[in-house]
Amino acid sequence: MSAVVNVAIPVFAIILAGYLAGRLRILGDAASEALNRFVYFFALPPVVFLGMARRPLVEILNWPFIGAFLGAMLAVYAMAWAIGFLLHRERPAVLSMQALNACFANTGYMGIPLFLAAFGEAGLAPAILATVIMSAVMVGLAVVVLELVQSAGNGPGRALLDVGRALLRNPLVMATVAGMAWSVAGLAVPVPVDNLGSLLGASAGPCALFAIGLFLAGRPLAADLAEIGWIVALKLLWQPLLTWWLAFRVLPLDPYWAASAVILAGLPTGALTFVVAQQYRVYVERTSAAILASTVVSVVTLSALLATYAHLTP
Repeated sequence: MSAVVNVAIPVFAIILAGYLAGRLRILGDAASEALNRFVYFFALPPVVFLGMARRPLVEILNWPFIGAFLGAMLAVYAMAWAIGFLLHRERPAVLSMQALNACFANTGYMGIPLFLAAFGEAGLAPAILATVIMSAVMVGLAVVVLELVQSAGNGPGRALLDVGRALLRNPLVMATVAGMAWSVAGLAVPVPVDNLGSLLGASAGPCALFAIGLFLAGRPLAADLAEIGWIVALKLLWQPLLTWWLAFRVLPLDPYWAASAVILAGLPTGALTFVVAQQYRVYVERTSAAILASTVVSVVTLSALLATYAHLTP
């Protein structure tokens, strides 16, 4: 229970503060976009870079963790495609977005701040690795599918080229690559760079959480509740359950990394799905509804996961 009081309540309280700021019109849509850009381009990349650069690469690239976290995510992605096709007979672009919403965890904006609060900087490695997986693998997969669907006739080469360009422009991916290179080189981070990154990174947690609330304040719940219901159930129940089975029963993971995989899998749908939906003009309103509903429900489910695993230490 102390994990819920000490970690979950402050985390969700900051999200609530952002939501109220948006609903009361203290801050508007322009502020939401500006704050999101600050977090995405300036606050989170230093956290990721320092988290990678300060640790040996072998300590970060935990392959059993990748297998458990990514394996469960891809399984849920496939399940969502099947359910969406059987229940709604939607076109492939919509099926792709339904699947993305059902498995895409909010590891960057919510996972990293949550792990900072719960486990400190020493426990950040799983959250950083999960964020890389979400940004590079799942966004890449979604973009490939949508490009192939919407650019039928242009061939997969153009789609893969667009994906490559998008990843090269992704600050979280680039911060990860830079941090890994620094770690492999065995270099110490210069004190001014360390201090600058620490100062910017200190703002990542509260700003990212506040930005989630501000973003949700402007999103209507305009969707079929039954459809949103099965998407949220896959995201907050089935994905952590599958991850738990892989992490604790199948793959050789130590308790902290196994628990981290389950907690990260239990995060609500990430806001980047809305960015993808807007970019391709497909499933936009229902994506915003899935983000809002999963975030609200995760107050209960994520608190339960933290209460179960927060006693573990890295």
